[in-house]
Amino acid sequence: MAVAAPGAWGALQAGRARLVAACRAWLGPGWRLSGSGAGRREGPAVWAGGPSQRRGYSSEAKTEDELRVRHLEEENRGIVVLGINRAYGKNSLSKSLIKMLSKAVDALKSDKKVRTVIIRSEVPGIFCAGADLKERAKMHSSEVGPFVSKIRAVINDIANLPMPTIAAIDGLALGGGLELALACDIRVAASSAKMGLVETKLAIIPGGGGTQRLPRAIGMSLAKELIFSARVLDGQEAKAVGLISHVLEQNQEGDAAYRKALDLAREFLPQGPVAMRVAKLAINQGMEVDLVTGLAIEEACYAQTIPTKDRLEGLLAFKEKRPPRYKGE
Repeated sequence: MAVAAPGAWGALQAGRARLVAACRAWLGPGWRLSGSGAGRREGPAVWAGGPSQRRGYSSEAKTEDELRVRHLEEENRGIVVLGINRAYGKNSLSKSLIKMLSKAVDALKSDKKVRTVIIRSEVPGIFCAGADLKERAKMHSSEVGPFVSKIRAVINDIANLPMPTIAAIDGLALGGGLELALACDIRVAASSAKMGLVETKLAIIPGGGGTQRLPRAIGMSLAKELIFSARVLDGQEAKAVGLISHVLEQNQEGDAAYRKALDLAREFLPQGPVAMRVAKLAINQGMEVDLVTGLAIEEACYAQTIPTKDRLEGLLAFKEKRPPRYKGE
């Protein structure tokens, strides 16, 4: 049996310690775990952020907002819907919309009551048409790079949200719109939806993560083909290549994908909140490394669930043959 050299073993141990620290940090700004050091049994997870902050957002969204943030209630409590509502610009990513998205996502990071986030459109037939090209045409060339960096940063923030995220694509998702969807954990679409990274038609390339996330979603060769050709796929074609997880026939209300996303989010609600966050971390980080390192990431992440009150509640509920009552602790 092969034995790791002392230097390699030390590097692995140090790497695991870093993974544990990363796991704690990724749980969210308000989480801390008592104790320190890899390999030590740690105290229970504690929410240290005080009352949930919604930064002015409520279950009732303002109709004039370009981004409507809804915290659903009753049986859907824990689901947050970000609804893009910029009809006159086909939901294109303007400076104002990016600012609103940034603020909303920043608030969600630190809200432990949020269990799943759905990104959808409030505008029939449109998910997001990409960058606001009319606004872009008025920018000086020196402004373009920094603004694209802001778009990329917001999309990265969405990708790094600790809770599950679902993109409900009920219409056109082009360029930055598809990049926004690619940042979500799960994508569902209506069969009539249209999706594509079409930037090469404008003599540029995808700048919101598309050159990186599309190959990871559907494979390098096919991603290159789609980007090189600026091809647009419908829902059925997108499902066939693995770009989306579910495709639905559009309904009369034009929200078939959103309804499916809501069904998925409801499936997630009963599960342990800490486990959901840590599972997402283990999968995301593990996909970027080799299998051996990925298994070490899984081990470090699993360790974070052992001392939680939720794990004990799950065992007790199983013993008592009742639904568990998880508190995210």
